[in-house]
Amino acid sequence: MSQARPAAMDWSTDNDTVGRAMEILGERWTVVVLREIFNGIRRFDQIREHAGVPRQVLTNRLAMLCEVGLLTRRPYQQPGERTRHEYRLTAMGFDVFPIVVAVRQWGDRYLADADGPPVVSQHRDCGAEVGVHLACAAGHHVDSPRDVVFRPGPGARAVTRTGDG
Repeated sequence: MSQARPAAMDWSTDNDTVGRAMEILGERWTVVVLREIFNGIRRFDQIREHAGVPRQVLTNRLAMLCEVGLLTRRPYQQPGERTRHEYRLTAMGFDVFPIVVAVRQWGDRYLADADGPPVVSQHRDCGAEVGVHLACAAGHHVDSPRDVVFRPGPGARAVTRTGDG
C-alpha cells in the first residue's frame, strides 16, 4: 500500500523561510556566539575565551551576524588601549531568544551529562525555569506536532511542472 502524495508537494520551497533562517543560524558556532551574547558576554576576546571559538571563525560569525542584522557593533575603549568593539543584539537578534532556549531545552533533555545541565534559565522575577512552549494565536497549548497542520500561506507559490514528470 503506497502512501498518498502529501499536499505540501504542490507548493514550491524557493521562498522557504526555514531554509533562509538556517542559512544564518544553521552552523554550530553561530548559535554558540548568540548564546554567549545572551549570557552577557559581548566582547570578542571574552567570547573566544569562554566558548573556545577559533579566532577566524569568531571573526566571520560576528561579521555575518552584524551583516544580516542580528547584532550591532558598539565601540568601547579601556584606558590606555585602542578602541575595540562589543556586540549587542538588535530587535531581530532578541527575537532569536526562543530558538536558543528551545535548543538548550532539547539539549538538556537529551544530551546533558548525568549530573544534569550546566546552566538553567530562570525567570528573574520568580525564579521558575524558563522554557519554550507552543501555543496557537488563540492561546491553546499545542502538545504535539501532530496537533499542527501546515497549509499554504500568503507567500506560497505553486510548483511549476515541466515536461511529463
